Amino acid sequence: MKPTLQVRLSQHLALTPQLQQSIRLLQLSTLELHQEVEQMLEQNPFLEPEDDGGGFDEIAPLDRGSLSPSTASAGTEEGGETGGGSEGSDEPAGMEASDFGTTERADWENGTEGDDFDGIRETPSHTASGDDDFEPQDRAGSGPTLQDHLRTQLSGMRLADRDAAAVLALIESLDEDGYLDGSLEEIAERIADSLDITDPEAREALQDELRCGLKWLQSLEPAGVGAANLSECLALQLRQRADTPARACALQIVAGHLDLLARRDMKKLATATGCDEATVKAAQAMIIACEPKPGRPFARAEQLIVVPDVIVVKSGRNWKATLNPDVMPKLRVSDLYAQAIRGQRGGGNLSARLQEARWFIRNIQQRFDTILRVSSAIVERQKNFFTHGEIAMKPLVLREIADELGLHESTISRVTTAKYMATPQGTFELKYFFGSSLNTDAGGNASSTAVRALIKQFVAAEDTKKPLSDSQIADMLEEQGIQVARRTVAKYREALKIAPANLRKAL
Repeated sequence: MKPTLQVRLSQHLALTPQLQQSIRLLQLSTLELHQEVEQMLEQNPFLEPEDDGGGFDEIAPLDRGSLSPSTASAGTEEGGETGGGSEGSDEPAGMEASDFGTTERADWENGTEGDDFDGIRETPSHTASGDDDFEPQDRAGSGPTLQDHLRTQLSGMRLADRDAAAVLALIESLDEDGYLDGSLEEIAERIADSLDITDPEAREALQDELRCGLKWLQSLEPAGVGAANLSECLALQLRQRADTPARACALQIVAGHLDLLARRDMKKLATATGCDEATVKAAQAMIIACEPKPGRPFARAEQLIVVPDVIVVKSGRNWKATLNPDVMPKLRVSDLYAQAIRGQRGGGNLSARLQEARWFIRNIQQRFDTILRVSSAIVERQKNFFTHGEIAMKPLVLREIADELGLHESTISRVTTAKYMATPQGTFELKYFFGSSLNTDAGGNASSTAVRALIKQFVAAEDTKKPLSDSQIADMLEEQGIQVARRTVAKYREALKIAPANLRKAL
């Protein structure tokens, strides 16, 4: 076989470092972009913030709740419209209710959202106050953590040093919900390993001390703290109630019959506990009043904060998307360093760093230009939503926006991921405005988001003594001219965390 030389012509796309950076910046969330800017400011001496704020204005987060038009307008008037569209640029600039029957606390909560019985209601940890002077960071640090609260109580108890140390170790082993992060044996093993305790007898003594400390911990407030699972958490709270037949029945239920309680099978509960139905109902009410997450009141509020990238405001008869100026980094090339290498021949590495700084600023600007272009196209397509709410949402897919703007679908996907839009209806991820279409009798299409909104309305207005089944909801949608199968209704209902009809029925 003879070696030969051949010449072939082919085309391929080469991703330059600048293009790779542009794509990467485009898919970053606001927080990730902030971290990227801070890192670049540390690494590149030619890059500096335009002010003393470190590259970003102080970010004013907004809740997921509603944003009043006046608030949005105020924010726009202060910051103004930022950046124009880069036209012509194509650079990528949980347990379901039907499964509710175990004693796991996550299953309990997932199966109980949506109606009064369904166990212990999920209550919002914050409400939109509408107070423009209220600072989210004040809310985040307004109260002590669960561990701080428990340590304060412990300091007022006269315990021996070893007992107090055991309680402190257990306090540090609690998760954010107030449950032990592992079994007592596992916690003892972790502590022994950290203290280099290898003697078996010493390890056994440590476990005994932790068992004693656990009793002290479970006597503190909030009731239920230090439990290993949901059943124990509820039992700890029930034991603080007055000793009545209902409490005795409730203790039996949480010990081994939570699945029957979730299914509202009062007859089987009465048989299993040996109590009459009236006592079972009283026990049910007592269990519902308990808190499945003792640590919830101490949860940090900042986890519920969303910083919008885009703000939608009323503009005459239409709606207009503007960039949130608070999340836009203000960067520039340092004149001092740029002049230092100006006129030098072949700047070498310094010239490369200067070019890197210029590219970084350009790519960030392009990122926000692309976000604004995509957001403006979404607002134009979904303008009825901003006036009438989710029931007026139209079907929309990535391809439609991509074709309109001359971009690739993957670019639209990157732009709409982890980017948020503040509207008078609330703050939503950009992906929220995209949804599949369902056929209507008139030959048109209805958005799946609008269908879910209708299902929510039907359930909210139903007779709780005779809740609507999935088939009945499908028939009601058909009366509205929307063709939806029962299985599709069930899927949407579960996505809305609405329990099945048998669990929504009022007793």
